[in-house]
Amino acid sequence: MNGERRQHGHTSKMIFTVAALVAYVSRFMSLRAGDLISTGTPAGVGHGFKPPRYLVPGDVVELGVTGLGTQRHQVVAWKSPARR
Repeated sequence: MNGERRQHGHTSKMIFTVAALVAYVSRFMSLRAGDLISTGTPAGVGHGFKPPRYLVPGDVVELGVTGLGTQRHQVVAWKSPARR
């Protein structure tokens, strides 16, 4: 976040292997190329800091997967939808 590494994880540290997760999820639904299985997050989330450090408008978050690439997102303020 904003150039500071907060988290670093690897699938070898997960409780369940990727193969076990795919096998389990595919028992209940069909998986197609490009589907994502959200598995949670490694240590380092803002809620765990003392005091907690949450994202605010203007923060920049970058995330990446080795061999796949990197995403960059800027946090923006929430805007209430227009009333109809």
